[in-house]
Amino acid sequence: MIPGIDLITLIKTVGYAGLFGIIFAESGLLIGFFLPGDSLLFTAGFLASQGYLDLIPLILVTLGGAILGDNFGYTFGRKIGYKIFNKENSLFFHKNNLERADRFYKEHGGKALILARFMPVIRTFAPILAGVGKMRYRVFLFYNIIGGVLWASGLTYLGYYLGGAIPNIDRYLLPIIIVIITLSSLPTIIHILKNPTHRRQIAEFVKSRIKKLH
Repeated sequence: MIPGIDLITLIKTVGYAGLFGIIFAESGLLIGFFLPGDSLLFTAGFLASQGYLDLIPLILVTLGGAILGDNFGYTFGRKIGYKIFNKENSLFFHKNNLERADRFYKEHGGKALILARFMPVIRTFAPILAGVGKMRYRVFLFYNIIGGVLWASGLTYLGYYLGGAIPNIDRYLLPIIIVIITLSSLPTIIHILKNPTHRRQIAEFVKSRIKKLH
């Protein structure tokens, strides 16, 4: 969820095409890592329960955006992604991150793609790294589809179900979205903080910003 943006108004304004574009961008474009995927899907499902959207077209649109977005990310990573993962002082594009991602995929296989779907920021980079690491496309596509179904369809249907099961759920929509974002972000935060290199890079980044303020 992006501060200052009313997701309900956003979804009503952009419609199915806009939802497809947002999910596509968050799933496979580097510039899309800040987009509100989890909360957007849940809120769209809620709006479907209230009659503003049709559930089946909504699920097809979000699922299509998720799967095709990941495919674009994979292709980008396989073709030219290796060129951007060569920076020594970058938190995200450090070449060591590519080596760690490669080891992670070798250890966990395609299951990593499914897990990454539920981790903000990570889900944007996961298909790109799979492409850079030359994961076989058939393996990638298989787990990409499974992850897309569980994430896009699952969160959308959760919003739809709760929207119909809980009276006046719109009063509790913001707290529910905050809980979803918090739970989905925890694995990413824990993973980053457990790594000494990441902690050092974060500390150096914060120090550099503080110095600039002074």
